[in-house]
Amino acid sequence: MSTTIEAPRSPYSRTPRKRGGVNWEKWGWLYMRVSGVLLVVLIFGHLFVNLMTNDGVDQLDFAFVGGKLSDPFWQVWDVLMLWLALIHGGNGMRTIVNDYATSRTTRGIFKGAILAAVVVLIVLGTLVVFTFDPCPAGATADLLPSFCPAS
Repeated sequence: MSTTIEAPRSPYSRTPRKRGGVNWEKWGWLYMRVSGVLLVVLIFGHLFVNLMTNDGVDQLDFAFVGGKLSDPFWQVWDVLMLWLALIHGGNGMRTIVNDYATSRTTRGIFKGAILAAVVVLIVLGTLVVFTFDPCPAGATADLLPSFCPAS
């Protein structure tokens, strides 16, 4: 007795890949699992430090953020959280596009837009974290926050 399993209903068919090629879907699947676990640790650590230590929510102001972004440890923490979250979200959106977009052209446009958005946000976010200076040199004293030495 033989049973035939029908092909899954997919909006499009893919050409079979060559043996020995890179299985990008497998690596995307693994990335989602690993980055999800790391993001849970990073986000809860971020929330704990910002909301539970010292004065809690009352400590959150420009000086607190400026102090955190001047520490290399927190710079790496925040950039790692940013990169993992944006790539994780972009990969999830790519999966949704693959599941629901029926036209090859539409899939390409959507995935290109997702890639562009992820890249732009990663670049801008990374620049903000590593170039943030709450006390820029040459600024007038009335524009500087109270914790800057020139004010």
